[in-house]
Amino acid sequence: MRDFIDLNQSGAAVISARLDRLPVTRAVWKLVILLSLGYFFELYDLLYTAYIAPGLVKSGMLTTTTPGLFGSTGVAGFVAALFAGLFIGTSLAGFLADRYGRRAIFTWSLLWYVIANACMAFQDTAFGLNCWRLVAGIGIGAELVVIGAYLTELVPKELRGRAFACGQALGFVSVPVAAFLSYWLVPQTLFGLDGWRWVVLIGCHGAVFVWWIRRALPESPRWLAGQGRLVEAEAVLSKIEQQVQAEYGAALPGPKVVPRIPESGQFADLWRAPWRSRTILMIVFNVFQTIGYYGFASWVPTLLIKHGITITTSLQYASLIALAAPIGPLLGLLIADRLERKSVIIAMSLIILFAGLLFSQVSDMVSVIALGVCLTLASNMLSYSYHAYQAELFPTAIRARAVGFVYSWGRLAAIFNAFMIAAVLKLGGVTGVFVVIGCAMLIIAAVIYRFGPRTKNLAVELI
Repeated sequence: MRDFIDLNQSGAAVISARLDRLPVTRAVWKLVILLSLGYFFELYDLLYTAYIAPGLVKSGMLTTTTPGLFGSTGVAGFVAALFAGLFIGTSLAGFLADRYGRRAIFTWSLLWYVIANACMAFQDTAFGLNCWRLVAGIGIGAELVVIGAYLTELVPKELRGRAFACGQALGFVSVPVAAFLSYWLVPQTLFGLDGWRWVVLIGCHGAVFVWWIRRALPESPRWLAGQGRLVEAEAVLSKIEQQVQAEYGAALPGPKVVPRIPESGQFADLWRAPWRSRTILMIVFNVFQTIGYYGFASWVPTLLIKHGITITTSLQYASLIALAAPIGPLLGLLIADRLERKSVIIAMSLIILFAGLLFSQVSDMVSVIALGVCLTLASNMLSYSYHAYQAELFPTAIRARAVGFVYSWGRLAAIFNAFMIAAVLKLGGVTGVFVVIGCAMLIIAAVIYRFGPRTKNLAVELI
């Protein structure tokens, strides 16, 4: 059934080789789906900001523009609070996940942000709203880091791209759900609660259900082996192999052991060759992609209102645009492991640049929606591609902390980006916002083209 190899001699390299040789069967896809279900509520929570913002303004808790550079009573302050939490969560999650395991941090961070969101839904002041949004952001940030490491380590190498595309396809279904719920609920009051509060509470309810599903997830065999827990890694992997072989109907292919580059598993490894250049590359990438992605995703209805469209109509337009959110990653299922990931990142960045500049110049319904859909498709194809890319650039011993560290720079930048976008919107209008977004996209296309390594169909030990 499986290849009996002396694990004491070959250790973690053999575990990785056995995972990479697994045929892609229902058992493997089940692991991907279980992880992907979590993406739905994480992205729902992350991206409903744009859709409830008009309701928060309508209620008088927040203002569209921000008084003062870092005023806390504007929409920008609410967005910044989220990203401050994401910065803390992404900074800590990698260290915790590399120390205590993917599964434990993955599960408890979900409960963390569910409780924080429930508290946020009953706040009546901008200060309370922003404080609990920050606390929720810590849990969301931890989830987003750990899920990348988890997916990279659980699936065979030829499935990595499609696994991330599947995860984000399911996750981005939450965007039209959040948009249409907001379109329906935000303008009204139900049972004495403002509609935006119901949008938040609905996400809390569903996430608790997913927590029970996640109990079926195994710990990462690669992580266990890297910790020297070879007996546990062998037990987890053997169970997966048994399920795969039963579905495959034939003997599993022999593993091809790839020599591992020694690493100490310390933070200092990020600053040693060959990972130093990748660390710097992904820091630059995350800082600028945050401007491009969240400059549009977190501000869609507000940008439309600035175009002169009413609150209700802007939410309607935003809801129609949001329907395209899961389509980008679904298209990724067709191309993810056929095209080089760095090429997809470059192409999507350039599409965002040109579509964004056109979006800023149109006002009729058809053009606004068409270009909004184009921006959403390109943004979400960029999203699944770079999440897969940055997770596979680093070795197992430091993967979670490396992803968390480089990702945290983007979250830190987003705190200031929120205020920058608000200022640019006030001074330069929608056109000014998309000029800034376009410059950011041009920078990341250039640095990935010049410095990004190739990863397609390579074992993570070879990348």
